[in-house]
Amino acid sequence: MGAVRSAAPRSGASPAPAAGRGPLLEARGIAKAWGGRHVLAGVDLTVGPGTLVAVTGANGTGKTTLLRICAGLIAADAGRVGVGGLDPSRDRAAYQRRVGFLAAGDRGLYARLTTRRHLDLWARVSLLGRRRPAAIERTVAALDLAPLLDRRLDRLSMGQRQRVRLAMAFLHEPDLVLLDEPLNSLDEHGRELLVGALAALGRRGGAAVCCSPAVVAGIPFDRALVLDGGRLRESSR
Repeated sequence: MGAVRSAAPRSGASPAPAAGRGPLLEARGIAKAWGGRHVLAGVDLTVGPGTLVAVTGANGTGKTTLLRICAGLIAADAGRVGVGGLDPSRDRAAYQRRVGFLAAGDRGLYARLTTRRHLDLWARVSLLGRRRPAAIERTVAALDLAPLLDRRLDRLSMGQRQRVRLAMAFLHEPDLVLLDEPLNSLDEHGRELLVGALAALGRRGGAAVCCSPAVVAGIPFDRALVLDGGRLRESSR
């Protein structure tokens, strides 16, 4: 598979929504400063159903900040963001049920808990109720976690732990998945599983934004954007 399936958008533009449906993610004029330094300076990003978007850029350009704002985890200094018409400042719980988020690094895991316990806890936090067993079973199959279910996280490899963290992002069947450096530590099998999970998300009308330093070969992105100087522009790849 190639890295990008279609031509990149115009400078500052983002993927067009699928015909007949509104955007899943709509961010307008997003600005954020840390320590007096403007990391984001009026970012616009619209992601339609069934769309897979790559956002690239050097370390420190604001990719993680942008994802966290889009996930409703931190507030922008200016601008607005919405998922499916929901505003995170007014509809926080409903908003976060629509979003799956993977942070970069090895955060969000408890070393002494098993994979099974992690998934069960996350399903409860996500308020899946009676859907919990089926959601866990589906996610375990999608990311090939059955052999890891009864193993503690501190006894897994980095790649195996990354698959558990990916499972937590996909478990509650969010409409929008935001992934910060999702390929970290994944081997070829793990990458194939991630591509399959993203394809399944797209088939049911969901969308994803993946941030990494560069566009990664093997993931069929619909659009590739670069975050530079606090703004998004089209990628040359």
